[in-house]
Amino acid sequence: MTAYGPGTDRLGNDRLDRLSDYPFTRLATLLADQPVRTNRPALMLSLGEPQHPPPGLIDETLRANAHLWGKYPPVNGTAEFRAAVGAWLNRRYGLPEGVLDPELSVLPAAGTREALFLTALLAVPERKAGQRPAVLMPNPFYAVYEGAGMLAGGEPVFLSATRETGFLPDLESLAPALLERTALFYLCSPGNPQGAAADAGYFARALGLARHYGFVLAVDECYSEIYTATPPVGALTVAAGLADGAASPWSNLLVFHSLSKRSSAAGLRSGFVAGDPALIKRFSRLRSYSNAGSPLPVLAAAAALWRDEAHVEDNRVRYRAKFDAAAAELEGRFGFYRPAGGFFLWLEVGDGEAACRRLWSDAGVRVLPGAYVSRTDAEGRNPGTAYIRVALVHDADLIAEACARMARVL
Repeated sequence: MTAYGPGTDRLGNDRLDRLSDYPFTRLATLLADQPVRTNRPALMLSLGEPQHPPPGLIDETLRANAHLWGKYPPVNGTAEFRAAVGAWLNRRYGLPEGVLDPELSVLPAAGTREALFLTALLAVPERKAGQRPAVLMPNPFYAVYEGAGMLAGGEPVFLSATRETGFLPDLESLAPALLERTALFYLCSPGNPQGAAADAGYFARALGLARHYGFVLAVDECYSEIYTATPPVGALTVAAGLADGAASPWSNLLVFHSLSKRSSAAGLRSGFVAGDPALIKRFSRLRSYSNAGSPLPVLAAAAALWRDEAHVEDNRVRYRAKFDAAAAELEGRFGFYRPAGGFFLWLEVGDGEAACRRLWSDAGVRVLPGAYVSRTDAEGRNPGTAYIRVALVHDADLIAEACARMARVL
């Protein structure tokens, strides 16, 4: 028999019990009793894990820095890493020279998941406007936003991001009473799963709300480098152009980037958070208690990757070919569209769970039900119920085969 402490029902943080199972745990349960009735090889399009060969720069740099494995890494990373990230941000987002100081505004992270989770611990106070703090997020959303907000003591508030709203939350519909108690707003652009990208006006409005109501705007831009034609606008670009009297161009703003998607280097676990120097300073203090820091050879490899664009353009060429292959099979069906960014298809199939089971059983294709990355709204509707999310992570030939199988079964 398990013994618990006096006056408690169970050990541990009871907020964990209020979280839904992680999407891929739910998916495994959904398909556990589903027989596969096809002899074709299984094609896994549920997890957003790029399958492109990682750049050779990684191995080369890790080997060159192997003598550093025995050293504890600093929480703030290295000057080389911060400078490489700062130079990339300047190039990519056209920032005015000298406006972003990487020594004050850049911090390494073990991928964006770690940084996005810790942001809630950084940003959510015990009370905001005398109430439980609100943590805003798009609906559908990346599961870490919900988990982070709830475990930090905030109330996750899900903002519908549907076809009617351009797959982004409607900022004009946010009530002042909600904004007054908002501590943190997670925004993903390009979005996961729909791939919608915010424009400059949208970012300016969101940042204006953050500064007026005193909350942190956390912009997850980890899919920003995967696009067909036009590079998505960045939040830093917009912030640099605002003249609104803020203490810093980056006040109230944090942006998050990763090498997992940009460089097909998910296993490197390397990314960064950048923005408001005051928040970065507090983030560094928080991280000193919660994270051992990125290993020095990893930071060196990451710096090399941020300095190189050739492999990133090669990635984009590969993803364009995959979307071409998907379009050849699915154009005009299931609400197919090419997203502004990212590598997901967001297909409307009527019942996402039922479609997912059929696709696994009859086609050997594993995808993710849209309801698993969204929540039921105040009107009792889950905006993801009718959808499936398809990750175009394999090569174009396999994507063509998978989409052909899907079209036949659905």
